[in-house]
Amino acid sequence: MTALTSRKPSKLAPWEERRSPVGQVGKGTLVTLIVLAVLGPLYTIVLTSLSSSATVNRAGGLVLVPDGITFEAYRQIFSDTVVSRAVLVSTGVTVIGTLASTAVSILGAYSLSRPGSFLHRPLLFSILLMFVFFPGIIPVYLMVSGLGLKDTYWSLILPTAVSAFNVVVLRSFFMNIPGEVLDSARIDGAGEFRILWRIVLPMSKAVTAVVAMFYAVGYWNAWFNAMLYIDDTRKWPLALILRQYVVDSNPLPAATAGVTGDAPPTLAIKMAIVVIAVVPALIIYPFVQRHFTKGVIVGAIKG
Repeated sequence: MTALTSRKPSKLAPWEERRSPVGQVGKGTLVTLIVLAVLGPLYTIVLTSLSSSATVNRAGGLVLVPDGITFEAYRQIFSDTVVSRAVLVSTGVTVIGTLASTAVSILGAYSLSRPGSFLHRPLLFSILLMFVFFPGIIPVYLMVSGLGLKDTYWSLILPTAVSAFNVVVLRSFFMNIPGEVLDSARIDGAGEFRILWRIVLPMSKAVTAVVAMFYAVGYWNAWFNAMLYIDDTRKWPLALILRQYVVDSNPLPAATAGVTGDAPPTLAIKMAIVVIAVVPALIIYPFVQRHFTKGVIVGAIKG
């Protein structure tokens, strides 16, 4: 009879070990401080946007303690054609740009993930080269002007339509889809576009959602292209309004805003514009958050 040797239980990973009461208190305190650091400024901005001019003057700036709530700042913003039009412009550019950029990135990443595809190596080399070299402002400006895109909404979309990072993340994810699955679809007579639509995309919801969110946030917050290519203030996106009137404290142009004075916006109006610029991201993020970690980590590490 052979004696059975007793085995010691395997050591648990650090995150699986039971924490001591002191560790749990420390973790709770740290999480609380992080939450306060994130929500504190947001609370102050929202409260200031909902405060009257008298309350802002008494506080000497940002309001920390509520003293009456008023929506006068938001009413004045949405009665202003410049800001309300800027919200519509940013929404349209973000929706169209996100759809176009995500579609092009998916098509490019899928083709680059299939060895032997048309111009596979040169295109892959060009994408990877964009991590090192990127055309400067002047060549891009000359190209946009030469194509007749200046002072059009397409100048806010096409110059940044494709991100090399997002293409590489999608390609890494697509390369880890089992080849047997794709081969069986080809045997059944499916073409590449049908395979992409019916098989690859349903298996890639996480990484696709994350890439789409990257594009959406980028388009919504983009202001530099608008400053370079858009001369008509009626076509300005909200991000440029945020910079011009909140950061630089420039007055609203009376000709397009429909106001008689050129006084700079009050602090409450400035904070209201900030809230309007931040709210869409806060609304969208909870729906994408569950895909965020999985999509980025899996897409970047595998392969």
